[in-house]
Amino acid sequence: MFDRTAGSHVVELLKQWNIDHIYGMPGDSINELMEELRKVDIRFIQIRHEETGALAASAYSKLTGRIGVCLSIAGPGAIHLQNGLYDAKKDKTPVLAIVGQVTSTSVGTDTFQELKLESMFEDVSVYNRRVQNSEQLPDMLNQAIRTAYSEKGPAVLVVSDDLFSTKIKREKQMTSPEYSVPHIRAAEEDLKEALKLLETAKKPVILAGKGAQAATGEVLAFSEKLKAPIIASLPAKGLIPDDHPNNLGQLGQLGTEPAEQAMKQADLVILAGTAYPYREYLPDNAPAIQIDIEPRVIGKYYPATVGVVGELGSALAWLTSQLGEKDPGFLNQLQEKRSAWHDKLRADIEKQTDMLQPQQVLGEIQYILERDAVVSLDVGSITIWTAKYLQLTGQKLVLSSWLGTMGCGLPGAIAAKLAYPERQTIAIVGDGGFSMGMQDFVTAVKYELPMIIVVFNNQKLQLIEDEQKMAGNEPTNVELANIDFAAFAIACGGEGYTVKTRAELQDALSKAKASKQPVVIDAYVEDISAVL
Repeated sequence: MFDRTAGSHVVELLKQWNIDHIYGMPGDSINELMEELRKVDIRFIQIRHEETGALAASAYSKLTGRIGVCLSIAGPGAIHLQNGLYDAKKDKTPVLAIVGQVTSTSVGTDTFQELKLESMFEDVSVYNRRVQNSEQLPDMLNQAIRTAYSEKGPAVLVVSDDLFSTKIKREKQMTSPEYSVPHIRAAEEDLKEALKLLETAKKPVILAGKGAQAATGEVLAFSEKLKAPIIASLPAKGLIPDDHPNNLGQLGQLGTEPAEQAMKQADLVILAGTAYPYREYLPDNAPAIQIDIEPRVIGKYYPATVGVVGELGSALAWLTSQLGEKDPGFLNQLQEKRSAWHDKLRADIEKQTDMLQPQQVLGEIQYILERDAVVSLDVGSITIWTAKYLQLTGQKLVLSSWLGTMGCGLPGAIAAKLAYPERQTIAIVGDGGFSMGMQDFVTAVKYELPMIIVVFNNQKLQLIEDEQKMAGNEPTNVELANIDFAAFAIACGGEGYTVKTRAELQDALSKAKASKQPVVIDAYVEDISAVL
C-alpha cells in the first residue's frame, strides 16, 4: 500500500488504455492534471479552441476505432467542447472528455466559471458523471472509457482540479482498463428469411454504410454473387472503392444519376450497415432487408421486411454462400449508365473555363492523391462536389456526416496526421467552413504536421444560397468578406499559395505535395451551384 495522487493514477490508466495523445488547452481548473501529464509520455496537443480539440478527438476515433480524448477547463472551455462531442455522438464514435470544475469545496456556491456541467453534458453523452472524491477517480475513469467504447459515444468525466492532486491509498485494484469487443452473429432463421427475398428479387440494390468498414470484401463478394449494384452512403465513400464496376456512387442531394435510377427501379433494398435517414430517396414500397449490429436501428427510417441483427461481414458471407445464380441484366444496365455518368464527370473536369470551377480543382487533387491518403472533408457545397467528383479507391475519408458541422475539415486533418504520420493528408474545405476554426492552422504548424488544405474560395456560403433559391426565396446574407488565406498561412509559419488558374493550381499542388510543412492553397473558384 502506498500513497499516490489521484492524477498519477489517471495518467497511468490513460496509458494502459493505449491513449497516446490528448487535445486541450491548459487552464486554472485542470492545472493539477496538466502537472501529472507533464511527467508521462502522453502527447499533449495544445489547441487554440476547445471545439477544435473535441472535433479532432472525434475524427481520430472515426479514423482509427480508438477512443479520442479531449480536455477542457470549467465554464467556457467546457461549453466549447459541445460541438465536437455532438459530432461524436451523432456519428457513434467513442470520445472521452475530461472536464475541469471549480474546486470541490466551491461546487454549488456559484463561484467564478462554475456551471452545472453534469446538466449541460447530459444530452450529448453516453456517460456523464462528476467525481465526488479522489478515491473514485481511477475507477470512474475506467468506467467512462469502457462505456464510450461499448455505447459508441462521448463519455464525460467532470473533475474538480484539486482532486487530481489529492493523494489516495489503493490497497487493491477495483476495476481494470480492459474492454472486450463482442462478436455478434446473426440468427440463422433471420438469414434464411432474408435469403428468400434475395432469391426472388429481380432488381436488388445494396445500400452500404459505414458498417461496411470491416466488411468491404464481403460486401463486394455479395454484390458480385447477387449481381446487384452498390450505392454507398457518404460515410462509406472509399470503404466501397469508387472504381469498382458495381459501385454507383452516393444517393440523394450529393448523389449520382445512376444511383437515383437504380433506387427508383429496385424491387428489393438491402440496407447493409446503414440506417440511411433520407426516406425521400428510397423506394416508395419495395421490401427491404436491413443488416445491422444495432437492433434499435432496424426499421428506424425505412420499413424493413426482414431485420438481421449481427456483424455485417459474417451475415453477408453466409448469404453469399447460399445464393444461387442470378440474372445480371439489371446490373449490366446500370453499369452502362455508370460508365456514361463517369464520362460526363470526366468531361466536366477537363473542360476549359475562364475561371476555376470546383470540379476542376477536385480533378487536380485527384491527380496528386496517394493511394493510402486521408481526406478530411468539411461541410458545405464542397461536400457535394467531393462526393461526385473525387474518386476514393483505398483512401480514408473523415467527415462530420450526421451533425454536418462546418469547420470540421482542419481538426480532421490534424487528427489524421497524428493517427497516420506517414500518410498524405488533404483537407477539402470551403472558405466558410475553414474560417470557422482556421486559428488552429497554427497548431498544425507548431506540431509539424504536414498537410495540404485546399480552400474553395468563392466568397459566399454557396450551399445556403442554393437552398434559399430552392425554397423560392431571394438569397440573403450569403456573401462572405474575403480573406487572404495564403497570407494567413504564411503568417502562421506555414506555406500559402493563391491560385486562380489551372496552371497555378497544378504548380501549387506539386509544391504542397513535396512540402514538409502545413500548406494552404487558396483556390478562387467560380460560384456555381453545387446542386446540379
